[in-house]
Formats: sequence, C-alpha cells, structure tokens
Amino acid sequence: MLTVALIGRPNVGKSTLFNRLVRKQLAIIHDLPGVTRDYREARLAAEHVKALIVDTAGYEDPQEETLAARMWQQSSAALAIAHVAVLVVDAASGVTPLDKDVSRLLRKSGKPVLLVANKCDSGRVPPHFNEAYQLDCGDPLPVSALHGDGVAELIEWIDDQSKKIKPDDDDDVGDEKSLHLAIVGRPNAGKSTLLNALIGQQRQLTGPEPGLTRDAIHVSWEWDGQPIRLVDTAGMRRKGRIKDALEKMSVGESLRAIRLAHVVLLVVDATVALEDQDLEIARHVVDEGRCLIVVVNKSDQLRQPEKHLRDLRDILGQSLAQLPDVPMVAISALHAKGLNKIMPAVLGAYAKWNKRVGTGPLNKWLEEAQGQHSAPLVQGRRLKIRYMTQIKSRPPTFLLWANMAKSMPDDYLRYLTNHMREFFDLAGIPIRWQLKQGENPYQKKAMKKRKPLDKYREKRKQRANAKPVRGSRGKTR
Repeated sequence: MLTVALIGRPNVGKSTLFNRLVRKQLAIIHDLPGVTRDYREARLAAEHVKALIVDTAGYEDPQEETLAARMWQQSSAALAIAHVAVLVVDAASGVTPLDKDVSRLLRKSGKPVLLVANKCDSGRVPPHFNEAYQLDCGDPLPVSALHGDGVAELIEWIDDQSKKIKPDDDDDVGDEKSLHLAIVGRPNAGKSTLLNALIGQQRQLTGPEPGLTRDAIHVSWEWDGQPIRLVDTAGMRRKGRIKDALEKMSVGESLRAIRLAHVVLLVVDATVALEDQDLEIARHVVDEGRCLIVVVNKSDQLRQPEKHLRDLRDILGQSLAQLPDVPMVAISALHAKGLNKIMPAVLGAYAKWNKRVGTGPLNKWLEEAQGQHSAPLVQGRRLKIRYMTQIKSRPPTFLLWANMAKSMPDDYLRYLTNHMREFFDLAGIPIRWQLKQGENPYQKKAMKKRKPLDKYREKRKQRANAKPVRGSRGKTR
C-alpha cells in the first residue's frame, strides 16, 4: 500500500487536509501552531485508491535537545517509511524560510513530491500563490482542505503514484480482527514510553515534559500472531483543572479511545500515591463495559514493591466494588522490565470479555445460586426469578426474567454477579444485566372485569361535567 506523508511547517493545514482525505475527524485541529506532535496514520477514504496517509508535526528550526527537534525526528521517521511526500504550504500567507528548508529536505530525499498550496478557498487564487514556484517542487496544486476544493486532483495524483511505484499490498491497517488496546492514565505516567517498549521502537514522542501526547495515536502491531491496534492517548487530569480548549479536545479523544477499545491499560505511577483521578478513569472504563488492566509503572523505584501492590489491590477493591479482582501488572517501561506479563493478561481478559454461556448451564447455575441464597421479599411478596439467558457479549450481558424485576434489590443483583464471576470464570470482567418483568395474568384478568364498571363511571362523569342547555325562556332543559 502506498504511504503518503504530509510535510510542512506548522499551521499550514496538514491536519485539516489529513481529516479531509481520510473523511474522519481523527487529528485535532486548532489555531495554535504545533498541535500535532506525533505522526499518525489512516487509510485514504477512496474506493479505487489504496493508500496510507500520514499526518506529521510541523517543521521548525530543530535546535538540539529541544522539543521541536524531537518532533522533527518523528516527522523524519514518517518521511523515511513513506513512498511519496506532499509538501503543504500556506498560499494565503506566502512562502517562508521554513518552507524553503522543508522543500530542500524533500528534494534531498529523492522521493516524488507534490506541492500543495492550501487555503485557496472559494476557487480564488490568493495573492501569494505564485510564490510557491520558488520552492522548485513543480507546479503547485491549489487546494482548500477546509472546503474540499482540489482534493479530487490530489487523490488522482496519489493514484498515479501508486500505479508507478506499485508498493506491496498490505491490508493490515484497520483489520476488523485486530484487538483494540488503549493505553490511558494521568499525564506523565509513562503511557508513550510503554507503547514504545511494547513495539520495540521509538514510535511516540517521550520526555520529562507532562502532556506531550495530544492526539490519540493508533499503531498497528502484532503479538504472537494476534493483530493488535495500540492506541496511545493524552493524559487525563481532573475535570476541574482542565480550562484550555486544546486540552479539552485531547481528553475528549482519550475518552473516545476508551469507548472504542476492547481492553484498556490504565497506567499508574508507582512513585506517586494513587489519586482520585486514577480511580475516576478506572470507573469510566468499567462503565463503558471495557476490560480493565492496571499497569503499575516505575515499580523498579519502589523499596517494597510487593507491599505497594497489596496496598493498591486493597484500594481498588474498596473503590471499584463493582469490578473486583482487576488484573494488575507491575512493570518498568523505561527499562523494559515485566512487559512479558502484559499481553497474557490482555488476551486472557479479552477471551473472557468475548465469552458466551449457554442458556442451559445459565439456568442450572441460577437454580443453584438461589438455593444457596434465596431471593428476598419485596413489598411482602417473594421475588421469583424464573429464567435467564445471555443476549450478547463484549461485555457479557444477560437478560433475566422475574415477577418483580423492577423492584429487585441491588445487593441481591450484586450477589448474582459475584457468584457468576466465580462460577463461570469471569473475574475482572464487567457484567451487565437487563431485567424483564413478566405480566401478571391474574392482575390482567381483574382489569378486564373492572373495565365495564370503569366505562359506566366515565359516562356518568361526562354527564356531570356537561354544560346545561338553556331554552328561549331561560329555563334549563
């Protein structure tokens, strides 16, 4: 599959063009320059063209040991794996020295380059459009990434390059059989470092600065024959502390990644006490019905790691009563220690999450569970659970019939949930219930008997409320 890298200085519209080509709002768009830091990939949304579009960070003067230099290293890595490059410039503001530097680097790469002059809105040619010829990258293609003008011509150029280069066909991107694994947590917990350690390369930008990751970055990976779609997310702080609009969008992308994930790795910092925000993220994962695995990072810096893990289990057991026995793995992402424990825990939780139980074994278990602990009285009547079945998996969801299902006590439903987890080996997996209450035939029969009486009462009420009709002499008829 042809790989196309979008290259250019900051704030020229690369991410807007990326979203336009893939027809999804994947990249965060903001007026602030330098929003994109890690390169991200997505398939071109065109039926007749197979290509992978790569959005990169804007090129800035890469001084040594700076964030801008590390960002450009990521963009250079994206350019190295790309077959062709699209140089995006701002036709409204004109060519800058940074544009000339980028064009010089692309010419040295020896790869086919298409010059795109963005922000040519409404078919108008901006006054600085002709300056793009100074870059010596061929005739500029006028494009409006915001409104879609010129994008069809860009896709045609990508199609022509695909026919010329004929890259190896690779359909692994977006494979429906992939396990979606999201990495979440508070800022500076080591999420990006963990992703780099898992795949064995410096794919994500890392550093001592908190909040480096802004987008939810998808990375295709394979472990022991199982295709994995890793998602690195931005750190999530407490809602009251988020005031910047850009951070709100980043957190929104993280929440979306949780909603679309199968398994979620919650990375916590072992050197910092477990905070309420960690527990809040864990609760959100459980509420979304996703598998949760707690990854205790930087455990190599603990003096008594076993005691620390026991304390963490106690805190999670008290704060996440709805999901006991959450899997927990102690690692050091920086030194690649304990990583071999993560994927077995992930695949084990994923198998349970997809588990289906037959109706026969379910009802046999239900009879045994009620025999051990009978249902309580509700409004002076005995609660009778008649039947149950599993209606879906991911997460396991069960439909339960009872005579007074709407009044079933929560503590008895928790008893059934915990008993089911132990009996069917569903520990650490969220379980959902749907309660259905059957009709009472005796109550329905009694309502039918009262129906004629109610009809008579209704007619009598209508006569009483009717207005009197007066004759010509003022007498009431």
